[in-house]
Amino acid sequence: MNIRDILASLKEGSIGVEEAERLLRLDYVQHIEGHTVFDHARQLRSGVPEVVYGLSKDPETVADIVQRAMERRDLVIVSRINDDHHAAVVARVGEDDLRYERKARMLVVDRRVKREPKGKVGIITAGTSDMGVAEEARVMLEAMDCECLCFHDVGVAGMHRFLEPMKKVLEQDVDVLIVVAGMEGALPTLVSSLSHIPVVGVPVSTGYGIGGNGEAALYSMLQSCAPGLAVVNIDNGIGAASLAAMIARRR
Repeated sequence: MNIRDILASLKEGSIGVEEAERLLRLDYVQHIEGHTVFDHARQLRSGVPEVVYGLSKDPETVADIVQRAMERRDLVIVSRINDDHHAAVVARVGEDDLRYERKARMLVVDRRVKREPKGKVGIITAGTSDMGVAEEARVMLEAMDCECLCFHDVGVAGMHRFLEPMKKVLEQDVDVLIVVAGMEGALPTLVSSLSHIPVVGVPVSTGYGIGGNGEAALYSMLQSCAPGLAVVNIDNGIGAASLAAMIARRR
């Protein structure tokens, strides 16, 4: 039973207050195989689904988490995975309702019924090398029921490429813009200076030499003089998408 089921049962009188309290405590977290405490209540509490970070976990651990979590919920998201993680999960839960987004390095198991979009977010990348992080944001946004408009490789090194995407996001009246950029990270400032739409800047670890791990882009975005620009950490597509979706859905 999820929290809504428990509250409905309490309202109907099929369970008492003490039983409801006990079930709510059980629903809050799930201890999985002695290695993970899964937060089932995060989505109802904050509107953001729980995301399992797969990069530092071995494939069998990720498979444990997905299999056990899906016993009690209809959506599980895993980020930063590879083909081995994907294969281990498929071996446990099968391929039904499972989507492996290789470019985003994400896995989504989604058994929910189809839902109407609850916001519209534009995603703009400065370069093709930034697309992996942008795709991570897109997958997370769609899991949070947002419609996405994506435009890639339109950085400041060729500003003529940027004009048409900017025109389209303004015409489409998107609620939030996510702008993903490596190198010197200048694109979010440019977008924010030309738009009345809130902008979330995502610095990416692409570039040469000093600052090539994303520090130059991060510092540039943090030092931006354009108002209306918020910045997340380097390569943090999940964080950018969560913030953008929360803003879009409230609008």
